[in-house]
Amino acid sequence: MAKTNIVDWKTITNFVIDSFVGYGIPREDAEICADVLLESDKRGIESHGVNRFKPIYLDRIKAGIQNPVTNFEVIKETETTAVVDGHDGMGQVIGYKAMRMAIDKAKKYGMGMVVVRNSCHYGIAGYYPWMSCKEGCIGITGTNARPSVAPTFGVEGMFGTNPLTIGIPTDEDFDFIIDCATSTTQNGKVEYYARIGENVHPGTIIALDGSAVEGDASEALKMIRNGTAALTTLGGIGEEMAGYKGYGYAMVVELLSACLQDGWYGKDLDGKDENGKIRPYHLGHFFIAIDTEHFLGEKACREKAGEIIRSVRASKKAPGAERIYTAGEKEHMVRLARKDGVPINESVQKEIIAVRDELGLTQYKFPWEA
Repeated sequence: MAKTNIVDWKTITNFVIDSFVGYGIPREDAEICADVLLESDKRGIESHGVNRFKPIYLDRIKAGIQNPVTNFEVIKETETTAVVDGHDGMGQVIGYKAMRMAIDKAKKYGMGMVVVRNSCHYGIAGYYPWMSCKEGCIGITGTNARPSVAPTFGVEGMFGTNPLTIGIPTDEDFDFIIDCATSTTQNGKVEYYARIGENVHPGTIIALDGSAVEGDASEALKMIRNGTAALTTLGGIGEEMAGYKGYGYAMVVELLSACLQDGWYGKDLDGKDENGKIRPYHLGHFFIAIDTEHFLGEKACREKAGEIIRSVRASKKAPGAERIYTAGEKEHMVRLARKDGVPINESVQKEIIAVRDELGLTQYKFPWEA
């Protein structure tokens, strides 16, 4: 396992913001990007945090396939809906503004939905329903992604990991937020396994001959990238463990991420043109906010949601199990435990030093340099 060092939140937050600014992102937008990025680490979701800071965002800006200055263009708008073109800007900024727009519409009219085309990776999907929950709204979001997941009975990556993410406000210290891909695992998790030297888990990746890919995560990642392997949908290979259910939900996200906004989908999201040259990903998202005050009120919703999840946690546990969890609880516990900072592995440490030196951010010194 790679050696890790803890960097306090103030230092890593300021460094990420200054680095984003150094790459041409306006400071206000850089603060949004950093908040979304580091919220992932605060919840223990390393696959979408600083592990992706350089390769997914900075490298794409440098390559010219992602715009540091975001043009958030509203193509069509009604009282409860909007269609937005992100013009391949920063996905976190696009996501934040779109969710904000949906919440504002919901507060006024009860419900709001905003769909987006021509966006980029928007970070941890759970951030956006979390925004809604903080304001007493139920929040829903989803996004399509580069094609790396095979349909049931298929072996070719035809759609993305396509998370379907929902947040419901509760009266507890944490809201109910289910944030997970519709695939058994996701690209970011395989990338993380490769960084820390962990093998891929059996049944999560399928080869062109229909066999399960196992072993070294770096090799598995190469196979996914070159099209000789694909991730499996929730339930795994075939129908035995109901992989068709994950397949169906993945297609729901694909459709909602493209149909209402006339966006790109499937193979067109692979980031390459017909000549094999890299290009923007042109991702699509959707954001839904439902204001609980337009029903029986935020207080009633929070109390009932809390009552339900507590009844589930209080149910009979399996032999040997310490407790039953509900969605959002473990992430809340990690958030409390990580009050001192973010753990950063050796691979990411090298990337951070490279970015610092490139941008001349000499004011930053990190624990592993002591």
